[in-house]
Amino acid sequence: MAVTKVSSTIHFVSPKSAIGAAGETATGRWTPHTDVYVADTGLVIKVELAGMKSDSLEIVVEGPRLRISGVRPDCCRGPHCNFLVMEINYGPFETVLDLPAGYDLTHAKAMYVNGFLRIDVPPVQHSNIKTTKVPISEGA
Repeated sequence: MAVTKVSSTIHFVSPKSAIGAAGETATGRWTPHTDVYVADTGLVIKVELAGMKSDSLEIVVEGPRLRISGVRPDCCRGPHCNFLVMEINYGPFETVLDLPAGYDLTHAKAMYVNGFLRIDVPPVQHSNIKTTKVPISEGA
């Protein structure tokens, strides 16, 4: 079983945003730290997203692919500042995960608590799988 993280961390800081011009943010998207593990109840995806509100997050299922995106605002920065150290990512972010087979994303449940987004994905219920015989025709 493997999870493929499709996106990678990219965080570009323009000279203007590094100086701290009012209303400007870094360009590009950053990728939040993400844990993916198997629990008794299925697959668990945990994303570190401090300083967010749940209505600023978007989760999209595209087949076996899970796309988590949003925008983290910088609510604490004053209008005129000069950074000495800038390690916290702000602005638009996205993480894209290709999940392994055997999990039912249509029944995933998400919860945002204390700066962490947790997505629980149950295993596929094998009782719902239909078995069908494929007819074989005689070749000429």
